[in-house]
Amino acid sequence: MLSVVNADGSTPNGSLIDEIVREGARRMLAAALEAEVNSYIAELADERDEAGRRMVVRNGFHQPRKVTTAAGSGEVKAPRVNDKRVDEGTGERRRFSSAILPPWCRKSPKIAEVLPLLYLHGLSSGDFVPALEQFLGSAAGLSPATVTRLTAQWQAEHTAFQDRDLSSTDYVYVWADGVHLRIRLEEAKAAVLVLMGVRAAGTKELIAMIDGYRESSEAWAGLLRDCARRGMRAPVLAVGDGALGFWNALSEVFPTARHQRCWVHKTADCLDALPKSAQPAAKRAIQDIYNAEDKEHAVKAVIAFAKQYGAKYPKVVKRITDDEDELLAFFDYPAEHWIHLRTTNPIESTFAPVRLRTKVTKGAGSRAAALAMVFKLIESAQARWRAVNAPHLVALVRAGARFERGHLVERPEGMAA
Repeated sequence: MLSVVNADGSTPNGSLIDEIVREGARRMLAAALEAEVNSYIAELADERDEAGRRMVVRNGFHQPRKVTTAAGSGEVKAPRVNDKRVDEGTGERRRFSSAILPPWCRKSPKIAEVLPLLYLHGLSSGDFVPALEQFLGSAAGLSPATVTRLTAQWQAEHTAFQDRDLSSTDYVYVWADGVHLRIRLEEAKAAVLVLMGVRAAGTKELIAMIDGYRESSEAWAGLLRDCARRGMRAPVLAVGDGALGFWNALSEVFPTARHQRCWVHKTADCLDALPKSAQPAAKRAIQDIYNAEDKEHAVKAVIAFAKQYGAKYPKVVKRITDDEDELLAFFDYPAEHWIHLRTTNPIESTFAPVRLRTKVTKGAGSRAAALAMVFKLIESAQARWRAVNAPHLVALVRAGARFERGHLVERPEGMAA
């Protein structure tokens, strides 16, 4: 029943329009439950006992319960069914179970999905009640105990994820990076090591993530060895920043994989060593290298950069020239893939909500909780990751096709034109 409208057009449970929507949703749900029960009884109308009485009949209503949906929270009385049939296999009475409103259901699946995501993406558990009251017209929310249970569930899901078989999945390109998270009860930050990849179909996917120690060689090697143990093939190209830990581990576990250094990290590394007055021009000169038309022009841009800054800043130039081969490796692959391969941005952009979440909560409570939180955030973001440009070319890269100036010049034998 609708509430009395106040002078300002509101009701005790919110605005009038919200009240109308909630009441309409409640009535529609009640009608759907009635239709479901009536259909069930009609389907079994011929089921009768020895006295000729129906075995399946209506039996009033269950106790009313509040159900929270996207339209709000409302009280629902579900119809009850008396089913006298006996299961021959178990000897137990058969029971009617609503597919619309199961006995355990107190909120719709969409609401159940939204609550953990609100927590993950920055809303503190103490803010749930006042925030959701405005949307749902009730005090539905997540208690601290519920958040604790969710964290335990996410930890179990991450463990299962880390144990899954990788032999049936081929990752042609991979990105590797780490994020350092503050742990409230520890002085040192936790390093979460993340490995993402591009499948042969061109889609991006989280491969693995572990709690490492300062992105050391041992930590990265442990992650890569575990992936290899579970059947992962060596990638064609790996993209990462300048941290030696990952590159040493990659050379040990997957020695055939080529290296591509991240231009975002390299640019920041170079600019930090220059005076502020020289940084804008130097940044444009560095951009001329990785935005070059092809590898030949990029090499010329490196020479121009060295000529312009070599006399005054030889150490800065050395940071480019020493890693030139690994900085320009992406030019040997399809031009459509260059934008994806020259930086670790696919991982960096995924870390944005992670940093937001830890900023709101002043750090995770433990390393295990931090790892579970990062895993769920990346898992939720994964659904929005877009495939690489020209995804059909990824399989050709794995097959050994040769590309010059970003264009295919040779197809492996046996591949269709």
